[in-house]
Amino acid sequence: MDYHSKRFQDASLLIFKNDKLISLLPANRVSDEVFSHQGLSYGGLIYAKDLKSEDIIEVFKVMLEFLQENGFKNFYLKMLPSIYLHNQTNNPLPYLCFKTKANLMRVDMHSVIGLNTRSFSKSRKEGLKRGQKHNLIVKETQSFDLFWNKILIPNLKSKHGVQPVHSLEEINLLKSKFTKNIRQFNVFYDDEIVGGTTIFETENVTHCQYISGNSEKNELGSLDFLHIHLLDSIFMNKPYFSFGTSNLESGQRINKGLQFWKEGFGARSITQEFYKIDTSNFKLLDDILI
Repeated sequence: MDYHSKRFQDASLLIFKNDKLISLLPANRVSDEVFSHQGLSYGGLIYAKDLKSEDIIEVFKVMLEFLQENGFKNFYLKMLPSIYLHNQTNNPLPYLCFKTKANLMRVDMHSVIGLNTRSFSKSRKEGLKRGQKHNLIVKETQSFDLFWNKILIPNLKSKHGVQPVHSLEEINLLKSKFTKNIRQFNVFYDDEIVGGTTIFETENVTHCQYISGNSEKNELGSLDFLHIHLLDSIFMNKPYFSFGTSNLESGQRINKGLQFWKEGFGARSITQEFYKIDTSNFKLLDDILI
């Protein structure tokens, strides 16, 4: 997280049991409140995958108690989407939010394709045919420069007036730290880049961090062609393929067209919850095990 350390006031925690590290919380502070790190898409409390429920309850309690004792009134917990859990049978955090009277502040929907739910709609198949007709070519590259400078930055600036969350320098730094986990795939027409996607890959999930195409993407079918290639030829054995969210306005609205496009590959929605917890409610976790 050091690459954006100047943007956030760190408040991360390490939790030990008998001098052994068993949990950590990536976090930052704003005034008298602590947040699951706002510079991370997926946060929350991280703990050993085989940690027992009794220990997780105690971890949650001492974390809130520590924050309360150090003057922090509220803690904002960002849940980790279920597909990223190493052990999906060990997640008592929603129960602990219930017990500490957490307020649900936001819910995002993530479009995810499961290994056995991949299917392409008529529209996506037509896009694939247009890509084949125009002899499009997909290439994996170790450089992000071409995609960032020719496609991503101009698109985000013209459509939304914003820059990518990661600068070119930052994505190159991350790539140097995670050489096998961050990958760039570009699609070309007559040797000219017409689109691309930046992939963040974990053990179980292929996540599209950035997707962008030029003004001819619909005519060429470039993004349909690219992502069907990724699903059928590159990540065909990955349990989950995630397109991320289509939410707007802090989860209040959904980009209908973007959601339609993602679901054309067989994606369906899972949720990610954001909770606000009064740190003084750590006392509500006393004596729940009887």
